[in-house]
Amino acid sequence: MPGIQFGGHTLKSHGTKVARVHLHDWIILLLLVLIDAGLNLIEPFHRYVGPEMMTDLKYPLKIPDTIPFWAVPIFAIIVPCTIFLIYYLIRRDVYDLHHATLGILFSILVTAVITDSIKDAVGRPRPDFFWRCFPDGVPVFKKGIGDVLCSGDQSIIKEGYKSFPSGHTSWSFAGLGFLSWYLCGKIKAFDQRGHVAKLCLVILPLLVAALIGISRVDDYWHHWTDVFAGALIGSVVCSLCYLQFFPFPHGINGGATHTFLRLLEENGSKNSTNIEMDHMRNHVTATPESRSQDLDAMENGRRY
Repeated sequence: MPGIQFGGHTLKSHGTKVARVHLHDWIILLLLVLIDAGLNLIEPFHRYVGPEMMTDLKYPLKIPDTIPFWAVPIFAIIVPCTIFLIYYLIRRDVYDLHHATLGILFSILVTAVITDSIKDAVGRPRPDFFWRCFPDGVPVFKKGIGDVLCSGDQSIIKEGYKSFPSGHTSWSFAGLGFLSWYLCGKIKAFDQRGHVAKLCLVILPLLVAALIGISRVDDYWHHWTDVFAGALIGSVVCSLCYLQFFPFPHGINGGATHTFLRLLEENGSKNSTNIEMDHMRNHVTATPESRSQDLDAMENGRRY
């Protein structure tokens, strides 16, 4: 982002300090990990599945699936964080690196907890449920109530009741959607100069997330409504998490953190449209030590 300089705030000089200020956030992230792990251990609700309902649940059981679950964090977390790190190596702004990393992890984990909670509560059968429940192809139902009496592997059956919403899709949109927001701010995609190439770059992560979701339908692991709901959950959560740390990307400083923008406001910037020029003048008159102290104070909440 031309015109904005953050010299003096590196991982070495301020990394530990920034992480300490946000220690409670990192603790909450750990709690979210534990909660989601617990949600994956409990048995989901076993929704009633009668003989007449099997018509739409007889799609082939495809194992392994096209995009295994272990590949989703690579697309949704590792790739975005790599881009965050590259930007840090260029601009040396530890606040941007920390807030972007913290934001995307919150986006992923909040989405995971929401998704898995709904999965366990709804218990919707997957499109391939018949072959999960009856691997020999012989359906058996309980007398009287007509519910399924499954004979397959218990872990496969358990996963068969977790169709809604799609976890692959929600995770993908939570991570890649956050990356799309991030790129919007950094490359100034909405600077009203008509550079469509920027828009293509911003849409690319969303396209990848959409293709991951489509693969879940193609593999018969999800109904299309599962994928749509997962995309909606991931998109909403990533937007909320991004806006916790960064402003809307349409402004002239849309890629800066809230901490930096508050510092500029505190330093007497009167015209938001000329905020970059104000910051350049501040850097002419202020020492790196004074700028460091100001940002540290802002981050610790002492200048509100």
